[in-house]
Amino acid sequence: MEILLVGVDYPSPLGEFEEWFATDADCLDYLEWLRWPAGFTCRKCGGGGWRLGDGRWMCSRCSYRTSVTAGTIFHRTRMPLTVWFRACWLFATAKNGVSALALQRTMEIGSYQTAWMILLHRFRSLLSQPGRRPLSGTVEVDETFIGGYEAGLAGGRARGKKVLVGIAVEVNEPRGFGRCRMGVLDDASAASVQQFVSTFVAPGSTVITDGWPSYRGIKEWGYVHEPRSQRAAASRGEDPGGLLPGVHRVAALTKRWLLGTHQGAVSPEHLDSYLDEFVFRFNRRTSHHQGLLFHSLLTLTVGHRPVEYREVAVGHQRRKEPPTPPITPGYPGKSERRRTVRPWRQGIKIHNSA
Repeated sequence: MEILLVGVDYPSPLGEFEEWFATDADCLDYLEWLRWPAGFTCRKCGGGGWRLGDGRWMCSRCSYRTSVTAGTIFHRTRMPLTVWFRACWLFATAKNGVSALALQRTMEIGSYQTAWMILLHRFRSLLSQPGRRPLSGTVEVDETFIGGYEAGLAGGRARGKKVLVGIAVEVNEPRGFGRCRMGVLDDASAASVQQFVSTFVAPGSTVITDGWPSYRGIKEWGYVHEPRSQRAAASRGEDPGGLLPGVHRVAALTKRWLLGTHQGAVSPEHLDSYLDEFVFRFNRRTSHHQGLLFHSLLTLTVGHRPVEYREVAVGHQRRKEPPTPPITPGYPGKSERRRTVRPWRQGIKIHNSA
């Protein structure tokens, strides 16, 4: 079992973070330690190698040359790594997240597009990694519509700017909720619902749904189905909203988060990315160390392929902004800070528990 130590594998308070990553060299060394904890490993042949004079690594077996950031989301970046690390810290540790405009203002980034795409959407692209452990046990599943008001479209299921989103939430016994998963659905048909459930819920789980007809064949998909009729609950004088408390709570928190942090300015083309971010925060809501969230996100960066602007810029319009003075390379400024021994180099990254 992996055990990461605070103050050794990751920083805890903000002050320790600033002390650890005062320069680009510190950031680069930390990325190298995350990517190759046991030393350099060639991604082509798996051999070892040595560092060249220009900072790159060369494989001793196939002579392949690479750098620490090559093949990651930092590939060919012209932004100082100190900026990347600070943005990663803000993105991972902010309780309600951070908008691109707030990030631009906080870090004095000259371009809104840089904050929106390079620093935020590249981080969001890390959060939907394949192979995530599916939900299990007792799971509530339902759908909700996310979107703003549009003239002439009345009702929750009206088409237009509203997007249908599937929600699945683990139910803990005797009380409370576990992890959740969310995803945009094409429609509420049986095919769409089946794909959502089979993707995010482990077979054999007990799935609690409402009486929507699309869920009627869920037993044939390998699940134990427990339907709850809202109409029957209303006829008994009960609150229909209390039948699926988990998904209703997650839906309400998601909509409040989108309206609060992002002012509701989320286009349908990028809603999936924002839902992945919300799921990342919700599933780690009990974490006691901010630095561990930062470490988890930064670990994903060194194992992810480069993400180009055209891949995520669908429907995104560039904002017209007044010219801004250039920012000094290496922001945050190179103020003299007390040098520190790099603690992540003092021990073994992974510690085996007894």
